[in-house]
Amino acid sequence: MRARDIPKVIKILKRVNAPFTIPAVTQVSRTSRSPFMVLISCILSLRTKDETTAIASERLFRLAKTPETMKGLSHKTIEKAIYPVGFYRNKAKVIQGICRGLVESYGSNVPDTIDELLKLKGVGRKTANLVVTIGYGKPGICVDTHVHRIANRWGYVKTKTPEETEFALRKKLPKRYWIIINDLMVTFGQNICKPVSPLCSRCKLYRYCDRVGVVRSR
Repeated sequence: MRARDIPKVIKILKRVNAPFTIPAVTQVSRTSRSPFMVLISCILSLRTKDETTAIASERLFRLAKTPETMKGLSHKTIEKAIYPVGFYRNKAKVIQGICRGLVESYGSNVPDTIDELLKLKGVGRKTANLVVTIGYGKPGICVDTHVHRIANRWGYVKTKTPEETEFALRKKLPKRYWIIINDLMVTFGQNICKPVSPLCSRCKLYRYCDRVGVVRSR
């Protein structure tokens, strides 16, 4: 994929994704307008399907919506609320630690910079970028498995890890697309450009895609 094709590709992605459900964490950001709830739902979403993330987030936020109140929940209460998200026991511990850190070090406010967010135990670059972008509306590039896979499949970048992809996109992708690229690629990756056997016969981006690494498609 050529760099000059990106504006056309983004326009097509918006149109193609219109009928599909938006990612669970984005739904939380739009309904809550709370960086804290975005942060916690993102933690829940790691290695977990969107449907499960949405339901678990809703149950947990019925119990607590701020670091102070969530900090007061017992470990078992959080576990029960978020089950069956992946690694729910460990995530309950991570959530408790994050809430303590926010209350004790940040006056219960979620940091709005990647560097500060990364100081919270259990927060990686994907989560930090997502909080910055959809929680605060500030520039960042959230790279998960979908973004990493699709950017390489297109031939737009040539990287080995999501972190490498993030920094490659920071150099190459026009800044006006940074905040929206995750939503677009995640939705596209869940429905069309799937990890195994992508739906290339239905893909409106076929002419722009280098199909790097695609062995089998439908």
